[in-house]
Amino acid sequence: MNVAGIQQELRRQGLDGWLFFDHHERDPLAYRVLGFQVPRLSTRRWYYLIPANGEPRGLVHRIESGMLNALPGKKMLYSSWTEQQEGIAMLLGGAKRVAMQYSPMCAVPYVAMVDAGTVELVRSLGCEVASSAELVQHFEARWTPEGLESHLEAGRRVDRVRREAFEMIGERIRNGAPVQEIEVKQYILKRFAESGMLTDHGPIVGVNANAANPHYEPVEGSSSAIRASDFVLLDMWAKLDKPGAVYYDITWTGYCGATPNDEMRNVFEIVREARDRAIEFVLTAVSSGRDLRGFEVDDAARDYIRSRGFGEHFVHRTGHSIGEDVHGNGANMDNLETHDERRIIAGSGFSIEPGIYLQDFGVRSEVNMFVGAGEARVTGEIQRELVIIQ
Repeated sequence: MNVAGIQQELRRQGLDGWLFFDHHERDPLAYRVLGFQVPRLSTRRWYYLIPANGEPRGLVHRIESGMLNALPGKKMLYSSWTEQQEGIAMLLGGAKRVAMQYSPMCAVPYVAMVDAGTVELVRSLGCEVASSAELVQHFEARWTPEGLESHLEAGRRVDRVRREAFEMIGERIRNGAPVQEIEVKQYILKRFAESGMLTDHGPIVGVNANAANPHYEPVEGSSSAIRASDFVLLDMWAKLDKPGAVYYDITWTGYCGATPNDEMRNVFEIVREARDRAIEFVLTAVSSGRDLRGFEVDDAARDYIRSRGFGEHFVHRTGHSIGEDVHGNGANMDNLETHDERRIIAGSGFSIEPGIYLQDFGVRSEVNMFVGAGEARVTGEIQRELVIIQ
């Protein structure tokens, strides 16, 4: 835990402190930011305040008095609920505005870890509770230089496996042996392992109508055959098998034949243009030094898809934060599922992945972007045309 760094950011954001709270290990963000694990399951509530100035301090139950021993600062003890409330007041030390893992109206559910009653309790003590969403992403969503390099290397390897997977589908079809979606999934996972990568689940391999289900994933007993004249979607994510590695996450689509039909080409071109408009929006904002918010990137892609008459068929956000988990703790490119007003900060990465999902097929085109100091870039290969699988 970087106490000095946290305090500097608290002062920059005009906050008197960051109040952490947990019970039964419900808030994984607290443990990640504080950089510790409790020695055993916390069956009683604990509190820990990092003030904008001064030494951190904690409040723990007497029968679990060692829960915060790994963290710096004095620890106060309580037993009764009245003593707990008095202890929280002493912990706050007159602070008027503190951050907690809270989101007004649950607009950003990914940081809404603190229950409403605890927020009410802190407010009853005369302290305003602000969202820690910007703090969390400052300390959780920024990639280290080593993390960026691991992402770029994962991108090279995943892009290679993606090409091989399309080639494997084509070879099987040429030989007159339809290939099952789950066989392609297993092939990709095997190649990930052979390439020194791992993934938490997936990948998505969807043919025709299955490609129109954004979170479809073939499993044993539920998998379709891929044949000539079929439409195929591959959504693949993986990272290097080493500590601190950052995920790479892409979606490409292809057609098993020489000539996709007009509808397939039209939908692909609309999705591609929406993706490119979102990319250009990010590049322009970052190069000009303008603050960029997640919902704005979503609007850049979604407005174009709406203008082409397919708005109701774009049913998910435009992109998500990426980190050591494939869905990271930074700003999402979202003005549909949530109104994400978090800033896209330097040192962070995310996906751009608009999609259109019809009855018989679906198109999604996904790239990853990294925002640095005054510059932004796409971090891997970009699909320009439907893959012709022959």
